[in-house]
Order: sequence, then structure tokens, then C-alpha cells
Amino acid sequence: MPLRRDEGTARTVPALAPPLMTPFTRILVIVTRQLGDVLLTTPLIHAARQRWPEARIDVLGFKGTLGLLQGNPDISELIEVQGGAGWRQSWPLIRRLWRHYDLALIGQPSDRAHLYGFIAGRQRSGVVTWHRSKSWWQRLLLVHAVEVSAERSHVVLEKLALLAPWAQAADAVSAVAPPAAALPEALRQALHPGRMVVVQVPSLVHYKQWPLAHFSQLMPMLLAEGLQVVLTGSPSPADRGKVAEVMASLPPGVQATGQVLDVAGQLDLNQVSALLHLARLYIGPDTSITHLAAACQVPVIGLYGPVDPRIFGPWPQGHAARQPWQPHAERQAVQHITLLQGPQACVPCNGAGCERHDNSRSDCLLAITPARVIAEVQRVLASPHDLQ
Repeated sequence: MPLRRDEGTARTVPALAPPLMTPFTRILVIVTRQLGDVLLTTPLIHAARQRWPEARIDVLGFKGTLGLLQGNPDISELIEVQGGAGWRQSWPLIRRLWRHYDLALIGQPSDRAHLYGFIAGRQRSGVVTWHRSKSWWQRLLLVHAVEVSAERSHVVLEKLALLAPWAQAADAVSAVAPPAAALPEALRQALHPGRMVVVQVPSLVHYKQWPLAHFSQLMPMLLAEGLQVVLTGSPSPADRGKVAEVMASLPPGVQATGQVLDVAGQLDLNQVSALLHLARLYIGPDTSITHLAAACQVPVIGLYGPVDPRIFGPWPQGHAARQPWQPHAERQAVQHITLLQGPQACVPCNGAGCERHDNSRSDCLLAITPARVIAEVQRVLASPHDLQ
């Protein structure tokens, strides 16, 4: 296979061994990352299902990260592994996986992901880093490699490129949202579909966190637009604490009216999917629920800081297999998704905030003011059919 790089697509590198063009009946997709990256693997899983409709397709990932794949019709089984588990602890799983699959699709360049691929698959197609000093041994184990270079493509495109030896990319690419599950009856009765906005307050790491003070300022602005606000977050104490802090900032009596509801930690991801399908719009930072909202095709206002949206921006449903996002624009919109970024020249730095650690501040997020967000809300409310 010749080296080539198309604009907005991933780079493929020559295989050291030619792929066998025989039918695959057992396929394992390996995605050892967090929830958002797991959801952005669903276009690859769906493409594999389209190419091999009769195959068994399983997905291996870390425990607690596969919730967004529950009920996915393209998947036969979800296999959870304990993050950080030693190989002795993993021995029962290794015995179970050993050469059990015809093809392993390895979605991350990590050593652990490639070792799982080697254990499980007779043939392997994998994402590798451009650092050959780090990835040389991974390349030796692959029939096809997709190189993650310094000029990275969107992760959806990188993963789809894993199928290049066997299938062409589809004209339209979509993420697969988990099927909606019934909401608790009390919550369903309290919701006002059509004028309800879902707001995801917490981020997993602080350098992606839109300031809580900004959320507190935004709340009365949303209520003034006649919207009901539903605040979401995970069951973790950190997430629930952030949502509680925003709730505590509300004027006295607002909570009692049902205009603002706190559902952090009360819903599973299938129920969050149901909630998003009822929403008029969604507001949130660079987090998994923002990717889920995009997959549910609710109008999205994403608040992006240091991370390059060309790599991890929400994927527009049905978009062509090419890059949908620019690296930096204070406002950019594709289909139903609008991304806001700070004005600083360093955006996106693709680092861990201004201080380069998980708990760092990000001045670019601080610069996205509540006034900018409410202006986008007003635009969405005024233009229900044309979000560009």
C-alpha cells in the first residue's frame, strides 16, 4: 500500500505483511479509553458490521467505560477489563481471548491495547504513533497500521482508516447513540419537552472545566428565555458536588418551581440519551455527554478549551468522511453543532491547560463568557431549522 495523506483523513502506512482477504467471522474492536472516545468508535463498529454483516463483533474496553455501547445493535458482546490490572490478574481473560478472533481492530496506540490485539486476533489492524522508536514493535504485529502523526486527524477518521484494506469509507458517517431507556416517572412528569435545555456542568479534568461561576451566571439567563434547565453529571462525588454548587447559587425559590432540575447521578447513559432526545438544546464542555448529545442530534453548544476540535470535536451526524472542524475559531458551526473557543492565539494548545496538569486552569475557557453562550442560545431558539 503506498503512503498517502488526504486532507482531513488519517495516514496509512505500508503493512509489513499483506492482509489475508478471507471472510472474517469473529472481530474484536479494542477501545481502551474513556467514554467519549468509546462513543466515537461506533462509526468503525458500524462500518465493520456493514462490511461483514454475519460476523460476531465484540468490543473490549476498560471497566466503567462501555456504557455508551449498551444496546448497540452492531455489537455482540462487551468485554470489560480492569484498568491497571497486572498480567497475572488478567490471565483468565488472556486464556479466553487467545487467538479467538479472526481480526482485531486496535483503536489506540497504547502498548496495552496492542498486546490485547496480539493475544486476541490472528490478524491485526491498529493505530500507532508516528514515533517509530516507540511503535516499531507494534508495527511488526500488524497487517495494517494507521499512523497518528503530529498533525492528527479526527479520531473518527483515524479509527475508520483501520478498515482501509477491506472496505472503503462510507459517504456519510454517523456515531451510534445508545438506545433510549425509560426515564423515572417523576422526572418524566416534571419535564417540559420543547423548552427544556440539558446543561452538563462537570468535566472529567479541571483543564476542560468551564468555570462553575460562569454556569451560575448562565442559569438566570436561560430561565429568562423561558427555558427549563436540567443539570446532568455522573454519580461521582466530584460531579455531584459541582452540580450542587451551581444549584446553590440559584435565587431562593427557583428550585421549588421545577424550573431547574438536578439529575446528576440519577440516570444511566441510556436514560441520558432519552433525556437528550426530549431537549430543545444542549450546552456542555468537552466531555462524553457532549458527544452523546451530538449523536442524538439535539442542537449542541460545545465549550472547547485546550483540546483541538479537529481531533475530539463532536461528530456531526451523516457528515462525509473528512475533517468537519477547524483548529480555532471563536465560533464555528457544522449542522446542529456550534463550538465556542477562546480568542487567545495559543488555542488550541492541545495541552493540559495553562499549567500542564489535570487540575490546571484554562484561560481560554474563562474567556468564553456567559454572554457569548446566551447569544448562541438565542440564535438557536430563533432559528430552529437552520443552525448554521
